[in-house]
Amino acid sequence: MIMPPVLPLFDAPQYLEEGNSAVNQHIADITLNRVPDAAFIYEHAVDWLLESRHSENNYKTYRSELTTFLHWCLEVEQISPIEVTRRTMNRYVDYCLAPPGALIAYRNVAQFVADKELGERRPNPLWRPFLGKKTNGTEQPYRLSDKALKTKMAVLSSFYAYLINEEVTERNPATMWMRHSRFGSPAPVTARLGEEDEVRVFSDLQWSYVMSTAQALAEASPERHERTLFLVSLMYGCYLRISEVAARPGFSPVMSQFRRDAKTGIWSFYIPVSKGGKKRTVAVSRELLDALKRYRGYLGLSALPAPNEAIPLFVRHRAAGRGREQGLVNANLGIRQLRELLNELLAAAADAAMTDGFDQDAAEMRTLTVHSIRHTGITHDINYNGRPLSHVQADAGHDSIDTTSQYLHTGKVERYESAVNKRLDRLRE
Repeated sequence: MIMPPVLPLFDAPQYLEEGNSAVNQHIADITLNRVPDAAFIYEHAVDWLLESRHSENNYKTYRSELTTFLHWCLEVEQISPIEVTRRTMNRYVDYCLAPPGALIAYRNVAQFVADKELGERRPNPLWRPFLGKKTNGTEQPYRLSDKALKTKMAVLSSFYAYLINEEVTERNPATMWMRHSRFGSPAPVTARLGEEDEVRVFSDLQWSYVMSTAQALAEASPERHERTLFLVSLMYGCYLRISEVAARPGFSPVMSQFRRDAKTGIWSFYIPVSKGGKKRTVAVSRELLDALKRYRGYLGLSALPAPNEAIPLFVRHRAAGRGREQGLVNANLGIRQLRELLNELLAAAADAAMTDGFDQDAAEMRTLTVHSIRHTGITHDINYNGRPLSHVQADAGHDSIDTTSQYLHTGKVERYESAVNKRLDRLRE
């Protein structure tokens, strides 16, 4: 199969979610041999692109710019996009201003084409990431206009803003580059998690509805929702990102990620690949360990996993109907499938709250996302369970204690309650 010199990474929206075997193999190879978090970043890129699926023009622009940038990061520089700084971005701009001649095309072609023999879509060998112009049939020297360069930076800035919101990174090198370039765009103000962001976290009442609904669903339909109950328990209890428990190229979660320390008898959950290619171990509570035992009992397994147990963490209940895993049952679920399960749960929990007369809480719950489960676990541990910030920082995988401290409550009620009994003179009777 002939491949283009730069592999297009993102097919049209209707094909993107089911995956492409050539792209998956390409990303897996980069992940295993050059950039450890390539698959992690790629999954986030897919999620971000799918948010613009209903605007055809935006989607086409975003996927092309993102493909070029990821190729430059992962293959030319062989670094993670998370490692890119403002100065590194200068090198990318230089690359775009004078790309290799082999990467310039002089007519528009589709990024993917249908292969009738293989019965799947494959990268178009004629596609190139840069498009030049012809005058009277003569190829002109490649030139990137200021408008096109600003578009590139705007797309990357939007992508990095998404990664910041998902806690994948804490900086936006595209915005920083624009601010210091001749275009002089001002840097946006990044708000700390405070009063304006409290809607992103479930309140105690709202979270109680999530967990009680998960219990009720598991009891009513265990064949589908025992898995959901354990998934939401794990996400909250270890404040995981959904990408940390989902299958992706180069990573397939297994039961033996739950590990027992032989000396202390303490259980933890090991995350081998996460933000920036890092690994971490998260402490496991007694209740989460009980939830694991219940889930494994339903699956017909021993109460707790043995070392090196390779049983997938979250498996399909029915064989896949299409894609590269067609017909397989014993395969881990990916990000999209796990997100669908959790979204179904959150919607049912909001419905339950509304049925009980908590209309405002139900409305707020409908604005929250799967990632809010992680925020909620961190917030509750700091503010209600009284865990030290340093412990939560390690379990959350935050680079800085400053990031963790943003989860301290700053709402008016909490501020009043902490201030109401303050003394002006502590020694005065």
